[in-house]
Amino acid sequence: MSEQEKTLLPRKGKRGPAPTGKGQQVVTRLHDDLLSPLDKLIVDSGEALSRPEAIRRALREYLRDKGYLPK
Repeated sequence: MSEQEKTLLPRKGKRGPAPTGKGQQVVTRLHDDLLSPLDKLIVDSGEALSRPEAIRRALREYLRDKGYLPK
């Protein structure tokens, strides 16, 4: 690539939201029978939660209740 081409190309920024940490990404598909209650949980929480954060909190609570995480 010539110097002229380098100066003409716009610099691309990073795409997407900032990562939440170094954890492993788990991708799953949720249907309306789970999304609707999840969205209601988010509204009822009174916090500005994202769906991923609401899922993390629900999973953490479930795992604590079942004894897989310390209380």
